Amino acid sequence: MEWSRRFLLVCLPALTCAAQTSALAPTGTLRAAFLRDNPVLGRVDAKTGAVTGPVADLVKELARRIGVPYELTPASGARDVISRLQTHTADLGFMAYNAARANDVDFSAPWLLMPNSYIVRADSALQTVADADTAGVNITAVKGDTQDVYLSAHLKNNRVNTVPAMPSLDELAGLLLNGKMDAFAANRQRLLEAAALFPSLRVLSDNYFVAGQAVALSKGDPPNPSRLGELNRLLGEVLASGFVKDSIDRAGLQGVDAAQPLGR
Repeated sequence: MEWSRRFLLVCLPALTCAAQTSALAPTGTLRAAFLRDNPVLGRVDAKTGAVTGPVADLVKELARRIGVPYELTPASGARDVISRLQTHTADLGFMAYNAARANDVDFSAPWLLMPNSYIVRADSALQTVADADTAGVNITAVKGDTQDVYLSAHLKNNRVNTVPAMPSLDELAGLLLNGKMDAFAANRQRLLEAAALFPSLRVLSDNYFVAGQAVALSKGDPPNPSRLGELNRLLGEVLASGFVKDSIDRAGLQGVDAAQPLGR
């Protein structure tokens, strides 16, 4: 199945699916793209294509509040999300904020907090994230991802090696167990899922960074310059209601938390 297709269109029960407009949904449908391989954001059923998790819940709730139907599109990576925003095939893009991405898109305030750590061999001498910041330790991350950007700017005694794309869990285990890398950097949820499958791996107990997952908009576009203000207002209301925290709990995510509403 080709995930780049837009596969899910839901008309909310209270709507007639007539073309309704909002600054956030100029076509009358709220179209959202998200990183399909990030379990913190959501999961895509391999058979049905159905999306579950915090992004699916949040987009549905935002669409309900502005009175439009919605679409969810799993994207292959951050560049794919950004491209969809820039070509106006998506209205919202879900990914972590970083300064490089902010050159291309506008970001909302954070709505979800995603801790990041390392996974290592169970017999590794590395116990904390500080231990990995040592010359000779092979730290690896996906090129251009949040972990690569953060660690490249903050490691003091080491550097990050990169791979072009996220390895499968089997590939990741093989790279670590065969000594091709000493520590792999990713979000804690992803790492815990790998360690649960491979007892020969473990996740370090602390985090080097907690990333703010945000919502991106195409930069400086018409039809309404207040789109970012409307988005932040809606996110603040949803966060204040406890909706995001409930969604995280339903998804069974570990260590992930809802952000504080903007201004609190």
